Amino acid sequence: MAKLTSLLKMEGSLDGMSFYKNADGVYQVRAKRGVDKSRIQKDAAFQRTRENNQEFADVSKSGKLLRRSLIEVMADVKDRSKSTRMSSVLFKVKSFDTGSIRGERKVSIGIVTPEGKAALSNFEFNKNAPLDAVLLAKYALNTTTNEITITGFNPYKMLAAPEGATHVRVVAAHAKLDFATEESDLVVSNVETIAINETITDVTLSFTTPATGTGTEMHLLKVEFVQEFNAALYPLKNGTYNALKLISVQ
Repeated sequence: MAKLTSLLKMEGSLDGMSFYKNADGVYQVRAKRGVDKSRIQKDAAFQRTRENNQEFADVSKSGKLLRRSLIEVMADVKDRSKSTRMSSVLFKVKSFDTGSIRGERKVSIGIVTPEGKAALSNFEFNKNAPLDAVLLAKYALNTTTNEITITGFNPYKMLAAPEGATHVRVVAAHAKLDFATEESDLVVSNVETIAINETITDVTLSFTTPATGTGTEMHLLKVEFVQEFNAALYPLKNGTYNALKLISVQ
């Protein structure tokens, strides 16, 4: 794979070469390659490829479904790798569908197993700001009441706050997602906005009503940094430092 260093920035195909701009904005070029689509669809030699493609499609659909169901809390957590990393985890979840033949294994079946739930649990939506590296206080989840508590929270000592942050918002989410029926429900807790100083606070995040429906039950915890300016609070760095974690998958 080569970088395109000329003043002419190209995207597309020309004389068997593909020109494109990667995620970092660098123009690159590579030789076009591949096998005719009709051959992949029919040739016995590509049976395994067809099986892998079918399972990949299910993983892609499941990842899109999961992201859309959590968009209310996920939208301002900025990490462009999260979709790819989520697909990687869902591939593992799919592998725990041990009752289906190759090509027909599904995330919706793998996720009902203890191993599938464990694979998805603790997923970090921002690899550059993992929750446990940002929030240094202990938090506890009560799966009966769905409450998340942080006792004796000293934000000055128990946060790895980025420069410029004056306040932190702490919020929880409770979700239910049925990967088979594609039905989901998400509810968000009270939002606690706390000044980053040495005042000690007990934080309780609860829900007026829990998420309803069937399927996989998830609890998430989010830390969002904001900056005060003229008595108003503004998002810091467009969510680059915000942390969101799936702390429980049941």
